[in-house]
Parts: sequence; C-alpha cells; structure tokens
Amino acid sequence: MTPAPPPAVPHSRAHPFDAIQFLARYAAPLFLLLLVAIFAILEPRFLHPLNIFNVLRQVSIAGLIAIGMTFVILTAGIDLSVGSLLALAGLVGAYVAKGGLDDRFAIAAGDAAGNPVIFAVLAALAVGMAGGALQGLAITRLKVPPFVVTLGGLTAFRGAALLFSGGGPISGFTADYAWWGQGRISMVPVPVIIFVLAALVAHLVLRYTAFGKHVYATGGNARAAALNGVPIRRIVMLVYVISGFFCGLAAFLLSARLNSAEAVAGLSLELTVIASVVIGGTSLFGGVGSIFGTVVGALLIGVLTNGLVLLNVSSFIQQILIGVILVAAVALDQFAATRRLAE
Repeated sequence: MTPAPPPAVPHSRAHPFDAIQFLARYAAPLFLLLLVAIFAILEPRFLHPLNIFNVLRQVSIAGLIAIGMTFVILTAGIDLSVGSLLALAGLVGAYVAKGGLDDRFAIAAGDAAGNPVIFAVLAALAVGMAGGALQGLAITRLKVPPFVVTLGGLTAFRGAALLFSGGGPISGFTADYAWWGQGRISMVPVPVIIFVLAALVAHLVLRYTAFGKHVYATGGNARAAALNGVPIRRIVMLVYVISGFFCGLAAFLLSARLNSAEAVAGLSLELTVIASVVIGGTSLFGGVGSIFGTVVGALLIGVLTNGLVLLNVSSFIQQILIGVILVAAVALDQFAATRRLAE
C-alpha cells in the first residue's frame, strides 16, 4: 500500500505594502527631514549651529509639555489647560524665588535675594501637579469628560494667575535661577538637555514598566483593560498629574529663560502642544503613540516655524500651515485606524 503523501505546507503569504499605514507611522520623521533639506537649500543660515541650538531651545518648552500630553492622549484624554497652568505655576515659582512681591518689577536681583532655586522649582512642580490632580479627580470621580474639565481649567487657571499676580509680571531673578533657562553645557542649552533627559525617561516608563502598559491598555480599550485588572481611575488620575508635572517644569524653565513670569505666558500653547503630539503619530483615539513621535512632532513644528521666519514668511501663513498639517495628521490617523479595524 502506497503511503499517503505528506500534507502540503502552506506557503506564507507576504503582506502587501500598505502605503497608508506606512505614512501613518513614518510621515512625521520623513516630513521633518524634507523640511530640513528644503530650508537648508533656501536659506544657508538655517544649518548654522547657533540657529540649530536656537530651534532646539525654542522647542524644549513646548516639547516638555508635549511629553506630558502624550500620556494623557494615550488614554484617549485631552488637556486644554496646559498653557494656563504653565502661567500659574511659573508665577508661584517666581514668587517663591523672589521671596515675595516687594521687588517684583526689578530688572535684576542680587545673589542673596529671595529663596534658593530648589524651592522655586518645587513650588512650580507642586502647583502643576496639584492642578493636574484636581482635573484628574473631576474626570474620574465626577465623570465629567476631559474636554470639558480641562476647558474649564484653561479659564480657571488663567484667572487664578491673573488674580495672583494682579495682572503684572514678576521679573529679575538671581544668576543661578536664570542659568536654568539661559545657560549652556558644552554649547548645548540647559533646557534642551532637560528636554532630552525627560523624553528618555518618559520613553522608558511607557515602554518598559507596568504603568506604561496600563496607559496603553486604558486608551486602547478601557473596558477590556478594567476586566483584566487595570486600575483605570488611578491611571487616568496619574496621567493628568504627570501632565501637570511637566507644566510646572516647563514653567520654571520658561521664567528662567525670559527672566520673567507673567500671567499671559503660554497663551494658545495648548494648540502647539497637541499638534506636536498628534503630528508625531499619537492617536487621539488613544492606545497608539510614542514619546519618540512626540519629539519628532515638536521638532517638526519648531523647524517649520524657524525656517519660515528666516524666509520672512508672514506669521499668519505659519499658523495656517500648522493648522493644515494638524488636520492632515488627524485625518491620516483616522483613515489608518479604520483600515486596521477593517482587516
């Protein structure tokens, strides 16, 4: 009896190239490289080291807040209050640094004036984290949608900043305070170094810790995550505290860079921050994104703005272009998500 032939082994089918998924994943870094090449050709000053460091320093403030916003958006949330919270945290930190408001309008301060810098940093961080915690509580306990809560925070924190400062700035800090915003280490601005270190730590937290996995799970499918033991309320609460932490850190660095803290600081900053996160590939629907993408998105907006300024392009056109890029990024993300579900 002739033995039966062995069953045929099915050939593995190679997945066809999906241009939409490829663009959804790599559009931001590719567009960033394209922008750098275009501006380098059109304006030779663009690649000058001083200009490059200037771009990185400008990006670092919004980039720090964008890191915190990434945690929030990964859970399918949103934080519209970051600009206002930055202003309030910056004023409180400046108040502590000056030791009061007696010489709030001084152009410069003596080295012995006020309190040590560490107290100012801790004050700014505390205000930012407290603001984030209040909003997290309203979202998790009162069941108010994040958009509504943080929209209220946008107004309330700005009003608190104006009330606290009386509408005026607090300026004139010690040299060691200003160093954190204006100083350099081996030609690299201090805020840039802090931004890079913060991005690295945030990346490690999201990718290699249980908390990071829970953040992705919460945004991907909150109901399924809860059934698998993920503490949804705690995760949502913590991501808003993290967002507030980065607002406080950015507030301190911004006041040190400008040698002044003002109630009008951070106006419309939330739009730049959200654009950086979304353009970098983090989905507004939650569960998809990375810190690397956010850094690329922040750099893209910074490079675009700087290049257009060097080319004497109107600031109105700059806003139009950023808006168009943001809408295109969200549209591409939604189209890619629809295709993934269809598969």
